[in-house]
Amino acid sequence: MTPSAPSSVPPVPPWNVHRLPRADGSVFLVTGGNAGIGYFVAEQLSATGATVVLGSRDPAKAERATASIRGRVAGARVRAVRLDLADIPSLRAVADSLEVERLDAVVHNAGVALDDPPRQETGDGHELMFGTNHLGHFALTRWLMPLLSAAPAARVVTMGSFAAKSERLDLDDLESRQDYRPKRTYGRSKLAQMYFGVELDRRLRAVGSTVTSVVVHPGGALDSLTPSRPPFHVRGTGARLGAAPAALLLQGKHAGAWPAVRAVLDTAVGGGRLWGPRVIGLRGEPRPEPLWNHLADSFVAARLWDVSRELTGVEPRVTPGQLQDPTGGAEAHPRPRS
Repeated sequence: MTPSAPSSVPPVPPWNVHRLPRADGSVFLVTGGNAGIGYFVAEQLSATGATVVLGSRDPAKAERATASIRGRVAGARVRAVRLDLADIPSLRAVADSLEVERLDAVVHNAGVALDDPPRQETGDGHELMFGTNHLGHFALTRWLMPLLSAAPAARVVTMGSFAAKSERLDLDDLESRQDYRPKRTYGRSKLAQMYFGVELDRRLRAVGSTVTSVVVHPGGALDSLTPSRPPFHVRGTGARLGAAPAALLLQGKHAGAWPAVRAVLDTAVGGGRLWGPRVIGLRGEPRPEPLWNHLADSFVAARLWDVSRELTGVEPRVTPGQLQDPTGGAEAHPRPRS
């Protein structure tokens, strides 16, 4: 009998998405936690006893989300801070607005998607999807890093998208100035986020940081398969019946949250990994999967990092008690300073 080839993905311990470990005393920030997958990430993390902070640019929506979580999770410690990823200069103040001494995890979930032309820009002059989904999170991580480094073993969890699997970055046209197509630009903005998450972990490991970066994606998550959370999401009978065939391959946004929640809570989840749904990457409980071939391209990741640093104005920084700030290093793979 011929022995089977070893798997490229090592086995992981059992995990129950409905019975999460306690995380009392921890503090988690979820960007875009007021709606969609981000809301369910926040709701599920709130059930662990942690303090969960929703980052949202809309205070009214954030208040509705926090009220919903408190109504569903007894004793939930949840609150909101204003966070606008399209306004890069404003992100410097987010760390102070958290009013905490440490941050145990941030889930980079927020994002925008445009279905139709024309191309739009942020106030800083960046293409809206690339500027919000990628550059905003890149800059935010820079300002959160002191709080993350103050935690014993913090996590940066980047929410990618299955739409990024078929895309490739154009390093000469990252902001789609020459050729703008909304769906492709969205997929590329999420791919840029995922490259950032992978490259961030390389840099964290290079400086011996206790912070870990993990990349996840939600598979195929549809509103029509998502349980109701009134008033901001109500699924009627017609939507439930119409979505029944899709449930064979896809899932709701509550399940799309599972990979991110596991990446935050499970100490067995290693850095630089990709996590997604178990069933062909589209539905089911979270599991590790091989890093997509193009996502493992360290040259593209390093070049994207350099351009992102130039576009956001993030600079290298060394502070007492910390090694080089991994979100601003000038080298592709920095070494600890002696």
